[in-house]
Amino acid sequence: MIDLKLNPDPDSFSDKLTEFWDLSGRKINLIDKYYDETKGSPVYTIEGKYSTRGWTEWTQGFQYGSAVLHFDATGDEKILQGAKNKILGKMAPHISHTGVHDHGFNNISTYGNLLRLMNEGKMQFNDWERNYYELALKISGAVQASRWTTIKNGGFIYSFNGAHSLFVDTIRSIRSLIISHRLGHVLQGEGDVRISLLERAMEHIKATAAYSVYYGTGRDIYDVHGRTAHESIFNVKDGRFRCPNTQQGFSAFTTWTRGLAWAMCGFAEQIEWIDSADEKELVAYGGKDPLLKMMLKAAEATSDFYIDNTPVDGVPYWDTGAQGLEKLGDYLGKPADPFNDFEPVDSSAAAIASQGLLRLGHYLTGKGNAKAGEKYWLAGLRVLGTLLDKPYLSTDENHQGLLLHSVYHRPSGWDYIPSGSKIPYGESSMWGDYHIREVCLYIQRIIKKENYYTYFHYIK
Repeated sequence: MIDLKLNPDPDSFSDKLTEFWDLSGRKINLIDKYYDETKGSPVYTIEGKYSTRGWTEWTQGFQYGSAVLHFDATGDEKILQGAKNKILGKMAPHISHTGVHDHGFNNISTYGNLLRLMNEGKMQFNDWERNYYELALKISGAVQASRWTTIKNGGFIYSFNGAHSLFVDTIRSIRSLIISHRLGHVLQGEGDVRISLLERAMEHIKATAAYSVYYGTGRDIYDVHGRTAHESIFNVKDGRFRCPNTQQGFSAFTTWTRGLAWAMCGFAEQIEWIDSADEKELVAYGGKDPLLKMMLKAAEATSDFYIDNTPVDGVPYWDTGAQGLEKLGDYLGKPADPFNDFEPVDSSAAAIASQGLLRLGHYLTGKGNAKAGEKYWLAGLRVLGTLLDKPYLSTDENHQGLLLHSVYHRPSGWDYIPSGSKIPYGESSMWGDYHIREVCLYIQRIIKKENYYTYFHYIK
């Protein structure tokens, strides 16, 4: 269980953040100098060097988006210009990619962040450039919404596995539909039927809350309050839920911690959006208060599960049911050990989860629920504090990664295992590096009393 007795103040992170952003810039430049982009998008490191993995191209937005976040935090114009040139030259296929559920990862991280910075006044205003970003985001949201499966009482954006498959990850891709809707766009179907992107976003969120998150109500004998299923399987003929499944976790009935983290972060940021939305626009989808209640239930359940099933320092092992955990003894009662002989940790899950915890804590505190808000806020700070120190922050000048001890696909054995070890450790992932930058930017803006960072506030 995460130790909440340590009560770090956000201001105490200032020196760590200075070191972090210095390292961030050096890592971005290192990748730009040495990574061969003709091989595809960088995914994870092998012996400290970024390599690709031919599964789906879901990480390119994290690569260039990392540079945009770095500019936001530091004002480094050279890194920003390099990112803009690559986004313009390489990201167009992601806008119209019909084969993946990753639009919120690739396109909000790039075009979305650039539009946000321009509207905030952090980038020089250019009418043509703004229109370009807006058009990219409009199309991306509509294309993402077209991957639609209708089920009993709703529907969802289906994963690359097919129309039967709901991934918990996709809760963060719903941002693409929200932004496209906010920009006044719709998806047009057969016969020029206009399909509401907001409606599809709300239905997907409802489906994720209902089927990807467990609430201890006995839906199966592994129904533990707050745990998540990576994948939910449906019969596409009658729209009925059939069973949980997993692609990257240990089993369908254990909790893959990065999937858990996606849910924590995704629900927390959608709570912030719903809270900002006009009540009238949400009436057709159940109303603002019921939607907030449903999302808060999912966000608190998953966050509580994370706190209870993560070691004291806030970094989880890759799956809470992995078979080797029992060999570690009281692993929840001590700091996570990335160098053990049995099961790897996943620092990328921690980076994603820390943002979800902080956003949820901030929201609840702002609504007058100080006790619950403080719990999640302190947990988020505890996780972040661990990641900004050894052995997680990558200080090796030759290592291209920023956040160490990330795991990609343990069941497939894709992660690099150092000589003499039985498990992977010491490597980085592009999503882990992006999300540690994102949560550092989030907390830095709070420390500096800048505009509160969300993906939607400055999208007009």
